[in-house]
Amino acid sequence: MVAVGISGIMFVSLYAGLSSGFAVAQLARENLRAGQILQEKMETIRLYTWQQINTSGFIPTNFVAPFYASTQATSGLVYTGRVTIAQAPVSEVYSNDLKMVQVEVDWVSARTPRKREMSTFVSQYGLQNYIYY
Repeated sequence: MVAVGISGIMFVSLYAGLSSGFAVAQLARENLRAGQILQEKMETIRLYTWQQINTSGFIPTNFVAPFYASTQATSGLVYTGRVTIAQAPVSEVYSNDLKMVQVEVDWVSARTPRKREMSTFVSQYGLQNYIYY
């Protein structure tokens, strides 16, 4: 009877450990995909000209991205995101030549809302002027 009880506790512990491990691995995959989406948006913004960044509506402010990058389906796990372009929070004389770009993604995993964000600065005389077409 004692051996059956110990075996039961061992199997329950093994199941709990395995399910916890799979949950942690899934969350790591979701965080990695969120990082990929953020990086993709930032790399795209890096290629825009100063005029395009300052043109209202040229860069979409809202977007949706699937968990699996190879599909365009919006079923299953879906990331919703926002791109915000604002004046840089600096008071130097070049503040009019600088914009702050913030990209954030939200998703729901295991009934828990999750959020990741990334920010950068874009300068009027920045890298986008050195890209050859």
